[in-house]
Amino acid sequence: MRVLLVEDDPRMAATAAQFLRNAGFAVDVAPDGATALRESAINPYDAAVLDLGLPDLDGLEVCRRLRARSTPLRILMATARDAVEDRIAGLDTGADDYIVKPYALGELVARLRALLRRPAESLPAVLRVADLALDTAARVATRGTRVITLTTKEFAVLEVLMRHPGEVVTRERISEHAWDQNYDPFSNVIDVYIGRLRRKIDFPGEAPLVETVRGAGYRLGASEPASGPSAGKRR
Repeated sequence: MRVLLVEDDPRMAATAAQFLRNAGFAVDVAPDGATALRESAINPYDAAVLDLGLPDLDGLEVCRRLRARSTPLRILMATARDAVEDRIAGLDTGADDYIVKPYALGELVARLRALLRRPAESLPAVLRVADLALDTAARVATRGTRVITLTTKEFAVLEVLMRHPGEVVTRERISEHAWDQNYDPFSNVIDVYIGRLRRKIDFPGEAPLVETVRGAGYRLGASEPASGPSAGKRR
């Protein structure tokens, strides 16, 4: 899942961003409110960690503007202020939760995962395609009775595919949700991860679920019957 970390302290931002990436999130960093608003208008973030005290617009104003866009963004407000009034103001402005700085990085991850278990569009916590299941809360994948061991990036790519079963998912869409701004669109890294997933998901004797649609992207699970030379082919 892709997260926007809005933090004006460079050291804290770098530390928190690396910790979140190690935990499986794709993370972009914005040092101020204006950058946060600009990046959130361009990129489809699942959640934002929003510092209340920013050098230009404060976190409350950024939160108001984000909510005015009616986007399904989860907002975790981070503040060094411990007054109850500040927490109430953040929640009343539209934040989904708050965390007091300095926070433990493990707590930051836990709170983000808790927020992401509150789907903005009623998405289930356990995703299923045929006999393949992905528990996004426990971060466990299974096919039938077989447990599939995934790296954090493999998990992120599979989650994007499983949220769109039977649909062709483009490389761009996968990169938007599983990678940050440093993704190189000319690399073959997504093809590599799809290959790894195919080897882990589609064992010999099992119905193949991972499909490459040439020139378009990837599809997981059954698709509508197609005919003619333009139909997608498995590889």
